[in-house]
Amino acid sequence: MLGAATQAPSPVPPSLQQAPGHGDQPQYGSFGQQAASIQALTSVGSDLLYAGSFGLGLFRSEDRGINWAKSGQGVTDPFILTLTTGKDGAIYAGTFRGGVFRSRDRGKSWQAINSGLKRLEIKALLAVSDGVYAGTSDGVYRLAADRWSVVTTGLDDILVHALALSSDGTLFAGTSGKGILRFKAQSTGWVRQQHGLKDHEGMTESFIRVLTIDPEGGIYAGTFDGGVFSSGDGGTTWRPISRALPNDSIRGILFNSRGLFVATGHGIFKTIDKGRQWLPLNNGLTSMAIQVLIESGAGVLYAGTSDGAFRSDDDGRTWNPINQGLEGGQAPAPFNFR
Repeated sequence: MLGAATQAPSPVPPSLQQAPGHGDQPQYGSFGQQAASIQALTSVGSDLLYAGSFGLGLFRSEDRGINWAKSGQGVTDPFILTLTTGKDGAIYAGTFRGGVFRSRDRGKSWQAINSGLKRLEIKALLAVSDGVYAGTSDGVYRLAADRWSVVTTGLDDILVHALALSSDGTLFAGTSGKGILRFKAQSTGWVRQQHGLKDHEGMTESFIRVLTIDPEGGIYAGTFDGGVFSSGDGGTTWRPISRALPNDSIRGILFNSRGLFVATGHGIFKTIDKGRQWLPLNNGLTSMAIQVLIESGAGVLYAGTSDGAFRSDDDGRTWNPINQGLEGGQAPAPFNFR
């Protein structure tokens, strides 16, 4: 998967949408205590995994999620919205009110890196070969020498939910209310895609939650409640591909050689024919309110939900809960923490 940022949903805690599980493995930590709401995931290699929760901070696992321990020493905001792994192995966490934190010692300690940021609500982090980009409530920033600088003009006071970088260096931003904008290197500023994302009923979708670019350069956009769109011409034109998808609230998009995977507000689905048919991949999920979906190695998928995390070792056909250590009690209200 090329140029896709680990995404996070709206900062309002999602309602718990439960569905009966079909797996025979017990839900770890379910004895009277709900697992954390996992909003962000990132991996390092095949075994090391980080999870960001909404209200209970950061967790770390060295065994593919079998056991979790609290991480995040130095992170002052327990509301984690996004995680990414840098090319040098550093881990970056974006928070609701505390900005960006980085760990260079495998999650043992974290340091704030907020110099240059105008606002500290971080919705998206994208690590690329030459640095890290952040989507914030005040546009897009790039990190260089531990200082953030605005990428370019045109996104002041605009909330950026998603970022993706194409192979030719074009940066795409998915926004809240302004649709998708792109910035080409050496150009003068962000350019809004004039041919908007129109659904099957002709409605234009301008609230973008997820952006992913496949190896052939195809761009996929997930919206808050309007489904999935694709572009084969660098974002100039878009077409809806989710008419047959049971849920239009898109929280994650993954592309690999076996198909296109979409995480929604009510389960995970896969298509191998560009959206004409969607196959549900929910066997074993006991929480269908998916918040984030990542791939870590061929066929190994991790899903964060409103009630803990799950792992699939067979490309999503079956899921097992991985919540040992993710229980944390009652999270504080997002507007009351210090």
